[in-house]
Amino acid sequence: MTAPELISHLRSLRSESGIAAQKRSGIEPRTETLGLTMPVLRDLARKQGTNHPLALDLWISDIHDARILATLIADPARLTRDQSERWVRECDSWALTDALAFLVDRTPFAATKAQLWTTRQGEFMKRAGFATMAGMAVHRKDLTDDVFVAFFPAFTREAIDERLYVKKAVAWALSQIGKRNPVLHKAATAEAKRIGKLTAPAARWISKEALSVLKK
Repeated sequence: MTAPELISHLRSLRSESGIAAQKRSGIEPRTETLGLTMPVLRDLARKQGTNHPLALDLWISDIHDARILATLIADPARLTRDQSERWVRECDSWALTDALAFLVDRTPFAATKAQLWTTRQGEFMKRAGFATMAGMAVHRKDLTDDVFVAFFPAFTREAIDERLYVKKAVAWALSQIGKRNPVLHKAATAEAKRIGKLTAPAARWISKEALSVLKK
């Protein structure tokens, strides 16, 4: 399909109940939303295959669902640093943020962007940094432990951020790193305990969440 054809197809699938369900889960983007589920979008992505030019066209449609689909068909080998920067600045929901992170985590500059984005002020931009770290922990079997240990100062620094989608992402990234192997499990557990000693309520919440996953 061309971008206009695919966008027309997406609009034909619009679901009011899906939009309502997404609102209940905190997905309320500024852009147009169609309420399509991830299984529907993943099925469309499989049918389209990797298609970077199409992904670029879908992104500029300003449709939330089309942008998520764009992250699913974009080619990480062709994604540039500048493009990832433009896209992350336009993320307006945790769902789109995480979808983009799972594209960026497969790029050579994933660690650099992850570290940089955790220093940004915007809630979704900061989340993007930690979501990229979580994605790298799950998807990048080629990376050494040192890459992930280098992320720990960001966890401590941002553990005082009380915003929901930031603190959830910090706990998520820390626990996923700890699940990679026994060495990182020990390191992540120790880091979670250190964070738990901070006075900020968010830090105690992050510590508890991460440790509950790491104990399983």
